[in-house]
Amino acid sequence: MPIAKIGVITVSDRANTGIYKDISGKTIINTINDYLISEWQSVYKIVPDEQDLIEKTMIDLVDNENCCLVISTGGTGPAKRDVTPEATEAVCDRMMPGFGELMRAESLKYVPTSILSRQTAGLRGSSLIINLPGKPKSIRECLDAVFPAIPYCIDLMEGPYLECNEAVIKPFRPKKK
Repeated sequence: MPIAKIGVITVSDRANTGIYKDISGKTIINTINDYLISEWQSVYKIVPDEQDLIEKTMIDLVDNENCCLVISTGGTGPAKRDVTPEATEAVCDRMMPGFGELMRAESLKYVPTSILSRQTAGLRGSSLIINLPGKPKSIRECLDAVFPAIPYCIDLMEGPYLECNEAVIKPFRPKKK
């Protein structure tokens, strides 16, 4: 069985220049380690809040690194430099708005400003790209909400089979007849 490659992109001017350590990207990797029992490999990148660099990184992770899933963190708010959703829309063939809707609904349980978040998701080729907020606590809350649908989405795109630790996260897959 092929090893799943999962791209992790931290979008942050300050983390990119080393002003602070990237905790958000590491939170995604640790969360995926908690979720998956199948083998997987992370392809980890830190980029500044520059739309062209975010786009190039997403394209590289999908087209060249063959990641079945790319998860970004950061750049989803209303600030002028928050351009991750625009980069995602530019590189995707089709959008998957349900992911952003569910993440905002989940975050709204914890903080009223979650309506300011513009995270989204889309498909490029046979890969799923998802934008997450930048705060580690919010990353886990959002992934806990949407991850049950991710393995089946990747199945439908004929990607690698993601086997989950069902004591931590229970994926939804229709029963086979």
